[in-house]
Amino acid sequence: MKNFSGKVLFLDRSDINTDEIIPAKYLTEITKEALKPYLLEDLTLDGFNNKEDIKDKAVVVTRENFGCGSSREHAPWALEVNGINAVIAENFARIFRQNMYNCGMFAIELSKEKIDYLFDNYAGKDAAIDIDVENDKITVTSADKSDVIDFKVGGFDKTLVKEGGWVGYADKNY
Repeated sequence: MKNFSGKVLFLDRSDINTDEIIPAKYLTEITKEALKPYLLEDLTLDGFNNKEDIKDKAVVVTRENFGCGSSREHAPWALEVNGINAVIAENFARIFRQNMYNCGMFAIELSKEKIDYLFDNYAGKDAAIDIDVENDKITVTSADKSDVIDFKVGGFDKTLVKEGGWVGYADKNY
């Protein structure tokens, strides 16, 4: 099972699409590792620098409709190869969400109110998140604050996360 804990990258925008996650011009790369330097290269967000802001981050917190646009496995792969194994958002594009689970990664949906709370209380700080896979809890901390937030993930999606993705699940069950 992958690691689901670490520093948070807050991306305060809705509708971040797969072309912004990994630009289409890199889809000819033949390894996941080759995608690494291009994660979020085309993302336009005030104050965001993909070369600096992604370093050492393990979890993304963002707004609604993350991963919209073209369906491609490269978007979760680019996150994964950069050490980001969980994205927390109001909701996800359907295919992107499933690609995350197929790769053994978390795509956790929280209410708008909970996402707003995370941005209001933790964005701009050195915040970290720990995801308790067994108990469906997110612990978020900063130097001056800590919260525990419950979440729900479907049973099969949770199984995919525990097995490291679809390939791990198939190896174990078929």
